[in-house]
Amino acid sequence: MKTPREVAESYWRAECERDLEAVLEHYHTDAVVQPPSGPSLRGRDEIATFYADELRDYPHLEVQIVHEVSSGDEASLEWEAVLTDHEGGRHPFRGVNIVRTRDGMFEWVRAYFDPALPEAVE
Repeated sequence: MKTPREVAESYWRAECERDLEAVLEHYHTDAVVQPPSGPSLRGRDEIATFYADELRDYPHLEVQIVHEVSSGDEASLEWEAVLTDHEGGRHPFRGVNIVRTRDGMFEWVRAYFDPALPEAVE
């Protein structure tokens, strides 16, 4: 069985490839995502809305897990990321995802990060 970190690493590879279908395959059909702002998203259709603008506006993403605390099917994963926009502007940000997995997929994810991206870094 995959650990929460292994599920997250696979998920972030799919997200970095900007492959929405592959991203959604990491979630159970009844999964719940709590983004840093807004209501909880339930099920893959609602979860897809969380990614729509990001995938459209930022064609490139880099993510690295920098710290992990885990126990069984639950983990807290601190990460650093950089989104790159269509003009090549780089937008670094960091956060923490608290996750629970079941059968090698996310059952729920609570994401903590500043939803307002910082200014672009050249």
